[in-house]
Amino acid sequence: MRVCVVGSGGREHALAHVLGRTATSVVVTPGNPGIPGSVATPPEEIDADLFVIGPEAPLVDGLADRLRAQGRLVFGPGADGARLEGSKAWMKQVLVDAGVPTAAYAAFGPDDESAALDFLASLPGPYVVKTDGLAAGKGVVVTESLDEARGAVGAYLSGEAFGAAGQRLVIEEFLDGPELSVLAVCDGRRAVPLAPAQDFKRVGDDDAGPNTGGMGAYSPVPVAGPDVVAEVMATAVEPTLAALADRGVDYRGVLYAGLVLTASGPKVLEYNVRFGDPETQVVVPRLSSDLVELLAQAADGALTAAPTFVDDAFVTVVCASEGYPAAPRTGDVIDGIDAAEATGATVFCAGVAADGAGRLVTGGGRVLAVTGSGPSLADARHAAYRAVGCISWPGMHHRGDIARQAAAS
Repeated sequence: MRVCVVGSGGREHALAHVLGRTATSVVVTPGNPGIPGSVATPPEEIDADLFVIGPEAPLVDGLADRLRAQGRLVFGPGADGARLEGSKAWMKQVLVDAGVPTAAYAAFGPDDESAALDFLASLPGPYVVKTDGLAAGKGVVVTESLDEARGAVGAYLSGEAFGAAGQRLVIEEFLDGPELSVLAVCDGRRAVPLAPAQDFKRVGDDDAGPNTGGMGAYSPVPVAGPDVVAEVMATAVEPTLAALADRGVDYRGVLYAGLVLTASGPKVLEYNVRFGDPETQVVVPRLSSDLVELLAQAADGALTAAPTFVDDAFVTVVCASEGYPAAPRTGDVIDGIDAAEATGATVFCAGVAADGAGRLVTGGGRVLAVTGSGPSLADARHAAYRAVGCISWPGMHHRGDIARQAAAS
């Protein structure tokens, strides 16, 4: 089967890497200079048997619908289902209607600043303020400071921070507990879970600094055994899929549940409508079954395959550009990728470009996701950081605590 992966980041590199195990061929559009098989051809002009859409923006924009209108087999929800990520307020209403455990919340528009500030003041803190629309994983403020939260409300609703994406926002109660990512493959009626993962959103060690698109991840997760995954499927994923079907949404793609394991059980923090990044870099390589078959069946609305995974642990560490996330610097030459992969790790290219000499240079904020594996989380963590130590460019930074606590447990 010929597969086309749509996207240009580390998630798409990981998907192409694993799909390539069994696909006849894999192309990635637009890809990047570090991803083999990258082409500049628009997806609508590519001749492939299966399209796998990586990022959220083209899904929200209806790319899956346009490809399906051409008779293509597509893994990724249409624009109606992609509203789960395109509008946090709509997503929260779906959760409430489906009876899915989630944080209490209220949504506000550009003329509601006074009401938003009053609602914020009624909460005990920490305070959580989110853009309603897409903000590349950066439209969330979690803070102990009421003044900082008020400032975020003003910056969002005015359009100063994220333009139209923030002029409608969601304020919700803070959920306390370990975070967990469960990605489920859906065919419109049925869903099967992939192995759970845990990611690290803040830019600095010990969760210091601002939120990012994700600075690392690991799988498996010691606190999320089969019983927890089964509970998430029964109380969150399956009711959500049924609620979408009741709304006439034929959801074929990944439903990514971002959860908090609270004292009263798992609660949904957010839904994403695509593979997580950097969770994909640790979950998908663990597959021992055929990813092409799994995604093709889901895209066809006839899911029967059950994914299986190796016992080995995987840890990925994101290497970022100087200034990320606020103002990443680009154009720095990247050294050491070959040396890193010679250690046995896999380096997935995300924010990379090529200079005039054909060398890979930094082209964005999150540049590389370096993934190591081993029989235990401690082994996988050691493998990942050993490989990271081979890589350098001016101003490169990464977290040093990815999977540290889980590996020690």
